[in-house]
Amino acid sequence: MSFHGQKILPAIRSMKDFEKMLSMNYEYGVFLDLHIGMVKSVMDLARQNEKNMFVHLDLISGLAGDEHGVEFIARYAKPFGIISTKGSALVKAKQKGLIATQRAFILDSNALSRSVKLAGKANPDFIEVLPGVAPKIIEAIRRETGKPIFAGGLIETKEEVTAALEAGASAVTTSDVALWKEFEGK
Repeated sequence: MSFHGQKILPAIRSMKDFEKMLSMNYEYGVFLDLHIGMVKSVMDLARQNEKNMFVHLDLISGLAGDEHGVEFIARYAKPFGIISTKGSALVKAKQKGLIATQRAFILDSNALSRSVKLAGKANPDFIEVLPGVAPKIIEAIRRETGKPIFAGGLIETKEEVTAALEAGASAVTTSDVALWKEFEGK
């Protein structure tokens, strides 16, 4: 299963990469490492090019990644959705009509347990599992939460993308432009 037909969600780290994504056949993507002063202009440009973008709330410099930050970003920039590690931000995003994605770093069994509990409380639309090269974890989070999964982090090859998708990920988030090109239109 893929996210709206996309196997890859391009993760944008620079304006150069955003320009590449704009020229490609991707409808959805993720902004990482944005400055608060750029958020509105890049979101406006994304909409003009019919791209639906998530913003990683925790990585917007100059903005608190809390519920007040969500309120501001929802009103000011109107993204398609947000990604956050914070339950309160995820709950507020859903209240504001945004797609909420919980980012979960699964380092050990305790982190797995905490992520499952947070998903139960915050009820995100998606969960992004990092590192995405662990099919066993993708399967476990999907089974335990019943939520669609994005796999991200440390995915560097076509085979790793395929393994994550076969483990049940809806899509793979990656900043690797070569992988964007490999999976464009697939």
